[in-house]
Amino acid sequence: MAIQLKKGNSISLKKEAPQLNKIMLGLGWDMAQEPARRSIFNIFKASTTIDLDSAVFCLNSNDALGSRNDVVYYANLHHNSGAIHHQGDNLTGEGEGDDEQIMVELSKIPDNISSLLFTVNIYMGKDRRQDFSNIKNAFVRLVDFNTNREIAYYKLSESAFTNQTLMKMAELRRTDNGWQMKAIGEGSKNSLDELVKMYRN
Repeated sequence: MAIQLKKGNSISLKKEAPQLNKIMLGLGWDMAQEPARRSIFNIFKASTTIDLDSAVFCLNSNDALGSRNDVVYYANLHHNSGAIHHQGDNLTGEGEGDDEQIMVELSKIPDNISSLLFTVNIYMGKDRRQDFSNIKNAFVRLVDFNTNREIAYYKLSESAFTNQTLMKMAELRRTDNGWQMKAIGEGSKNSLDELVKMYRN
């Protein structure tokens, strides 16, 4: 049975799955129910379809990006090391299970990368007046790619995310005792580009 993580919890991958190398990070979400009637205050909102995009920030020991190429997302599906492969963009979040998947081969991650930060952001969230209050059942799960065993699962709390357009979901961090996974669940009003600029400075 997968370990159910709560915000701030960490697990050791070496302890939970000693032979782990190829992993899959699955991210999923559903649309919250739209009110039956629209008031004059929300009539100008965009359609109920919300496009969420997952991304991986490959950070060095200073928790910074070496280059824009160290962000793996819908416009840059593969890290140049060959260690990380994004399986593509899901525009609607419809269907059961994972909406987007990211494959990681731990042994191929370059030594200069100390952590992988997994995020989900609402595409053009500010312009479309959409935020994470329009989303429910958001989760991230860690799976052993070779055995299909689910190792850890983190479901995002659905409270207190009004006006938040980007979510730091989880992190894989390299330690002296192997890789650790941490559940973050931290929201912000940043766009993906704004977050990239923050980690480039």
